[in-house]
Amino acid sequence: MTSYWNKQDFEVFDTPGLEARMGLLVERVRPKFEELGSHYSSFFSATTGDEFFPHVAKHMRRTVNPPNDSWVAFAPHKRGYKAVPHFQIGLWSSHIFIILAVIYEAPNKTTMAQNLLDEGAIAALPEGFVVSGDHMKPDASPLAEMADGELNKLIVRLRDVKKGEFVTGRHISKEEAIKMSEEEFKEFAEETFAALLPVYKTLLQKEKMPQR
Repeated sequence: MTSYWNKQDFEVFDTPGLEARMGLLVERVRPKFEELGSHYSSFFSATTGDEFFPHVAKHMRRTVNPPNDSWVAFAPHKRGYKAVPHFQIGLWSSHIFIILAVIYEAPNKTTMAQNLLDEGAIAALPEGFVVSGDHMKPDASPLAEMADGELNKLIVRLRDVKKGEFVTGRHISKEEAIKMSEEEFKEFAEETFAALLPVYKTLLQKEKMPQR
């Protein structure tokens, strides 16, 4: 079996220096992001009824410090994704993340957070999902292990704090990822996105989405 991800993909983030790391990122990882971008843009367009576009991270603003993670994002906006709820597949040196995120740039995040509080969509996610309040950090808390009130506190922070964010999805450790074939990885990603679509719908209060 040929795995989709390999150790070299993750080792990119151990490479010192901006130029060297970016060179390896472009060579090893970005082609996979481009392919996943095309694949899952079609998936989201079909399942939501809106045309989705892929956004592969280019890290253009970096001049000194090399990136510690990279990703492809999916959103129904061609020119950008940060102002709206968006899906991502990405890598840190330790794991892959497959997520739905609302970050601080989203102008309507107060309303979206209240929608989550009103409908309880996050609590309905299956076992194995994680949540975080900061998309810039690799760590996330298992949803099943959160104490009473912790989830609501995170969503309230998204609503009430200017820099508040909310991220949820699933992680795959580096060790597990390098054992997965392309078919296994894409099946896992699609299952994750399918489970996140009701949360996306709740954020935007969209009508019932068409079946794929």
